Amino acid sequence: MIDLNDLRARPDAYKKAAKDKNITIDIDALLKLDDERKALIPGIEHARSLQNEANKLIPTLKGDEKQEQLKELKAKSLELKALEAELKNVEEPWKEMQLMLPSIPLDRVPVGKDDSENVEVFKWGDPSTALRVPADAAKDHITLGENLDMLDFKRAATVGGSRSYYLKGEGARLQQALMRYTMDHLHSKGWTLFCPPLMANFEAFMGTGFFPGADQNNIYSLDDGLYLIGTSEVTVCSYHRDEILKEEDLPKRYAGYSACFRREAGSYGKDTKGLYRVHQFEKVEQVVLCKADQEEAMKMFEEIRQNAEEVLQALKLPYRIIDVCTGDMGKGKVFMQDIETWMPSRGSYGETHSCSYLGDFQARRLNMRYEESGSGGAPVARRYVHTLNNTCIASPRILIPIMEIYQNADGSITVPEVLRPYMGGLERIEK
Repeated sequence: MIDLNDLRARPDAYKKAAKDKNITIDIDALLKLDDERKALIPGIEHARSLQNEANKLIPTLKGDEKQEQLKELKAKSLELKALEAELKNVEEPWKEMQLMLPSIPLDRVPVGKDDSENVEVFKWGDPSTALRVPADAAKDHITLGENLDMLDFKRAATVGGSRSYYLKGEGARLQQALMRYTMDHLHSKGWTLFCPPLMANFEAFMGTGFFPGADQNNIYSLDDGLYLIGTSEVTVCSYHRDEILKEEDLPKRYAGYSACFRREAGSYGKDTKGLYRVHQFEKVEQVVLCKADQEEAMKMFEEIRQNAEEVLQALKLPYRIIDVCTGDMGKGKVFMQDIETWMPSRGSYGETHSCSYLGDFQARRLNMRYEESGSGGAPVARRYVHTLNNTCIASPRILIPIMEIYQNADGSITVPEVLRPYMGGLERIEK
């Protein structure tokens, strides 16, 4: 959701944002509804005022005078109901269309139609020297995992269908080590850790921008008005819904650890084997609430992306950073970068992390504000916070580069040094 005053002031900028983000919305039609709504409201308020005055007057009257006023009151009531019905017919599409309005991307965001036009801006590590075995002798994570009894896809398919998996033995321990290492990494920096709800209502998904829209197709719906989260961003960001925070308490640095669930609608036939595209995974998500200051927000963006980079560097996994183009970033984001990690079996980088700045898009939907203080410390205004989020680690996808890059010639896997304390000092996974 965006500031309607800003939309009225520069509609062409929002038209361009919608076009660049591949979002279909008739902004002129929305502005027409907005004008109609504004024109109706004074008449409704006047009719309500007259009705209230009549309600106060009638008890003081008697006889014919009272009957006459009752007739007038009935007529005014019918007039008010007609105006309110007209307003409702205008407000319903007015509200629905607002939910589809895009944020305006920063000027530095590349304009492009889809992920093929994302732009690489940084690389760390050398994929050509990452493997510990000759490339022609390297096994993929599926073969490695099954040989070492870390993965079982066949049994998982009989239980959970396609894109299901069992992590077992050292595979399960390796994933838990990753999660614990990442949470300890963030905790050491002062981040507040969350184990948030795995289910959320429509309002939380709408508030974080996932509903309505194409993202809704990837969410599992339950029978009682709740939905399984595809990221803890939904429930952690909603933590302060309808609250007014203090400026001195910002920024809020939160990290949510949770299981996540995605239907992967629209990905039929893509990455059907292995751990790359699955329906269930675990993730540590960073969520930031900060002041409505773009410069400060972009500093927070660098901080949360750096936190994720530090995890990858500690794991010694080659990766690259890309600026996500307008057609791939979604309606609420004003700036977005992905981190892609080198995956030998794919012969390419694969997306493992995402980092987003959304301005006040989510805060307006969730009604999260803060009191801005004046020179004397007294509150002078209430403003919407700005929000950011970042994947600090997500598994099992990240197990692909770990298992493949750390494989040895004998089929064993060396445990990354930073994870060994979380696996009882284990140095190597072997038969």
